[in-house]
Amino acid sequence: MANQPLILTKTEITQIHRALLQMLKQSEAKCAMLVDADGKCLAKKGFTANIDTDALAALIAGSFSSTRAMAQLVGETDFSVLFHQGERDHIHNILVDNNTILTVIFDDRTTIGMVRLYSKESAKALKETLTAAKQKKMPTDRKAVVEKDVEEQLDNLFDEK
Repeated sequence: MANQPLILTKTEITQIHRALLQMLKQSEAKCAMLVDADGKCLAKKGFTANIDTDALAALIAGSFSSTRAMAQLVGETDFSVLFHQGERDHIHNILVDNNTILTVIFDDRTTIGMVRLYSKESAKALKETLTAAKQKKMPTDRKAVVEKDVEEQLDNLFDEK
């Protein structure tokens, strides 16, 4: 599922982190991850130290890919939410857009209702940020842009005395 690379600015990364943190605070979940359809973790917040977020991101992307195929078999375009309930921890996944998934891990200190409510709000904010990032014009000739930047830096270096 190779897509055009997503390039995020510092401002967009800050907006993503802010949305994840706000959702965690409101829902009282343990952690949240933003995962792309290729299985890469784009952002993570909360208690993730004991979680292999790279492996989890890859599995989440694979799970949504399989779920998308199941949805099409029954006449749906997609299933936008996946929920996994364990003894202690639970995982709630929601599609942000066609290429991005918000994953929230929580325990019994909160409810699935709270997680669903606030993850849905967060997904909307994340979608706005990602849509804006994808609409940015990227240079078609990156080599020329890099060469011009290096040339300008050299000129600045040698012009200053």
